[in-house]
Amino acid sequence: MNYTIDAQNKKLGRVATEAAKILMGKNTVAYKPNVVADAHVTIINASKADINGKKMKDDTYTRYTGFPGGLYTLEMEKVVAKKGYGELFKIAIKGMLPKNKLQSRMLKNLTITE
Repeated sequence: MNYTIDAQNKKLGRVATEAAKILMGKNTVAYKPNVVADAHVTIINASKADINGKKMKDDTYTRYTGFPGGLYTLEMEKVVAKKGYGELFKIAIKGMLPKNKLQSRMLKNLTITE
């Protein structure tokens, strides 16, 4: 099934939780935690989401390369400038999905348009 979520004037976390539930299949009667749901989620108007200015400066995203001294920290506004608003949604949804082999297969069913 195809689902479309309009992110215009909605908070980032609210849209992310809705998308994560659909990608896991928790909105269906035949939910199985060990099976990837046959659901494709499209998020539209990602750049028009309700993100206030203070959060753009204060929120940080951290990643680690695996090498000594390889810890990178970026503010939300720098992530948006580098990769766009879609990356914020992708990071938020990825954090809400289970940390197992199915996570990457679930994320393939996610499309984000700005």
